[in-house]
Amino acid sequence: MAPQISPSILSADFARLAEEAKAVEGADWLHVDVMDNHFVPNLTLGVPVVESLARATDTPLDCHLMIEAPDRWAPQYVEAGAGSVTFHVEAATAPVRLAREIRAKGARASMALRPATPIEPYEDLLPELDMLLIMTVEPGFGGQAFLDIMLPKIRRTRELISKHGLELWLQVDGGVSVSTIERCADAGADVFVAGSAVYGASDPAEAVRALRKQAEASMAKASWLHDH
Repeated sequence: MAPQISPSILSADFARLAEEAKAVEGADWLHVDVMDNHFVPNLTLGVPVVESLARATDTPLDCHLMIEAPDRWAPQYVEAGAGSVTFHVEAATAPVRLAREIRAKGARASMALRPATPIEPYEDLLPELDMLLIMTVEPGFGGQAFLDIMLPKIRRTRELISKHGLELWLQVDGGVSVSTIERCADAGADVFVAGSAVYGASDPAEAVRALRKQAEASMAKASWLHDH
């Protein structure tokens, strides 16, 4: 199991999105934050920009929908070219049905949890998902400080994934940087969203490589990977 790095274009220059996407071509995914100013207090981009980005880069798009009514909108992001679509369980009306619809349209289905949302009530939903996203900041804005109090939740989530023998990716998003990625990997995360840590660097591609190297080193000795 190799770590995956997903740079967040929320931290990129929106006037130069195609170039910013090319600047991180060594990344596994390009993380696209979609905010509607309702579910979170910020407004970013929507379906037309995702369509344009999908044409501008070969890096698969990982769309994180921080929006109300994802049951209605999420399928459109698959049609727009997203390879993975994440909806928030706090906003979804029928998460299992939505995950199945995303998968049926050909993308990976992912479910996100805000910091205060526990994983335990959703244990039975895990087999319906390809990825689970634990927010390590309150969603809505880039550049926030990592919440260390999320590490036990990452651990508990990884234990549930192992318990059910699932091939489920565990993503973390929020404040992931060279100073926090090793703790996330040690706790059980294997997909890492990094915004300012990548796009705030003078060489974004090198920043991706550095983060990957750190995550690999941490995962190489992580108990969750080697005790099962």
